[in-house]
Amino acid sequence: MAKAKKNNNEEPIEKQLWKAADKLRKNIDAAEYKHIVLGLIFLKYISDAFEELFNKLKQGEGDPSSEWAGADPEDKDEYKAENVFFVPENARWSYLQSKAKLPEIGKVADNAMDTIEKDNPSLRDVLPKVFARGNLDPTSLGSLIDLVGNIALGDAKARSADVLGHVFEYFLGEFALAEGKKGGQFYTPRSVVELLVEMLEPYKGRVLDPCCGSGGMFVQSEKFVEDHQGKVNDISIYGQESNQTTWRLAKMNLAIRHIDSSQVKWNNEGSFLNDGHKDLKADYVIANPPFNDSDWSGDLLRKDGRWKYGTPPTGNANYAWIQHFLYHLSPSGQAGFVLAKGALTSKTSGEGDIRKELIEARLVDCIVNLPAKLFLNTQIPASLWFLSRNKANLPAPSEARQAGGKFRNRTDPSACNARADEILFIDARNMGHLINRRTKEFSEEDIATIVGTYHAWRNTPSPLEGEGGGEGYQDIKGFCNSASIERVKELDYVLTPGRYVGLPDDEDDFDFNERFSKLKAEFEQQLKEETRLNALIGENLAKVKVNG
Repeated sequence: MAKAKKNNNEEPIEKQLWKAADKLRKNIDAAEYKHIVLGLIFLKYISDAFEELFNKLKQGEGDPSSEWAGADPEDKDEYKAENVFFVPENARWSYLQSKAKLPEIGKVADNAMDTIEKDNPSLRDVLPKVFARGNLDPTSLGSLIDLVGNIALGDAKARSADVLGHVFEYFLGEFALAEGKKGGQFYTPRSVVELLVEMLEPYKGRVLDPCCGSGGMFVQSEKFVEDHQGKVNDISIYGQESNQTTWRLAKMNLAIRHIDSSQVKWNNEGSFLNDGHKDLKADYVIANPPFNDSDWSGDLLRKDGRWKYGTPPTGNANYAWIQHFLYHLSPSGQAGFVLAKGALTSKTSGEGDIRKELIEARLVDCIVNLPAKLFLNTQIPASLWFLSRNKANLPAPSEARQAGGKFRNRTDPSACNARADEILFIDARNMGHLINRRTKEFSEEDIATIVGTYHAWRNTPSPLEGEGGGEGYQDIKGFCNSASIERVKELDYVLTPGRYVGLPDDEDDFDFNERFSKLKAEFEQQLKEETRLNALIGENLAKVKVNG
């Protein structure tokens, strides 16, 4: 990601803009205000891109030698051919800015969004029309338009998209922080997304996120390919989101990055009840599903074909998500996702049996224990799971082969491989730093350490492949351990990293849900006993009165 320009005080432009925009928020709730600000940033982006091409087409009208000779600057097809959104005259940024000081600027902005949607089917029902509401005074809106108007002013389309995309992403994060718990519903912290993507290395193939929020996994996947000199067109993205407001943010977030979002779908039933990509087999699944979701309609899906490793409990979707991800993985596919840490140990309602089946099937590749305070919407401890359908690194069709087949065989003990038939455990609870009193994030160094550990363990070929397998990876007490499946069996298929890396068990194995269930049962039993005793006392008092 390119860094935005800084002023003389070395403060990034996105921080300057955030401070200024936040001052204009006044009494508007952050959850509502984000649509106003992000909507304007998006409009500025598509208007910049449109006006750059418009000017080229305009110049081509009078120049027979130009590649744009004979083109009509107002022909929508000219813009469609260049993958640029067509912006009608009354929706262009220059027009909006000329009306910024008028009392009716809110209606002008709403009309602009409406006309853009009508001329661009892919944006239909995506853009916000919230500018004429009474709680946003015209003066503040006009000032906000002037503020956004200064972003990437006069830059070429590519530069404008990069700066505006960076500002859009930064604002998403700031609004998520401002909203707190609600913000976590649409935003996965950047450092967590970066860690997932860097570990999976999605260079090529189909990337799926069936609970995609505002699209951060997709943005980071494209950025990863660009940063490693790959071809962005070599990956294609597929997503689904059940919250329509969040889906709109995802569509704008992807459009401003010039990422095709045609396969990012919305329905309010969600991926379990209404799978928008039923036949898709993805090369990568990257996701952050809701933690411990009890309202996932599991009672309607007891016989679903996705539950190959066991029927998940109706009161918790964790193991439903895991099996949904596996259902959508290609034969050589990999998945990386966030899950509540309780799923590493839970034995309630058959979850322990499902976990056992996943381990016995050699699907679990790596578990990373995360520090507290990484997520905005919950204090529930979390972990990262990495699953692989091809731990043996068997030859696969060239179009589905993962990262050029560089992984070693991680399943066959007969391969003279000291690290075969094992799962890698990483405990990162002591990593990360506070960015405020309530929130942590990983540093670039933290991410590099975790990623490097996993890649050294996963990528090194075995001796039979001719390169002295395992030499690049070493167990580090308190941080990482490559544990055999036999060792995992001995520990009753518990997957908490602390059990394997050499840290005390008690804190690492604490399961909030199980503990809460036990306390609730104990409390209910005490209430029953208290009711029984009260009734008995009442009976005795009544007898005393009768006999008195």
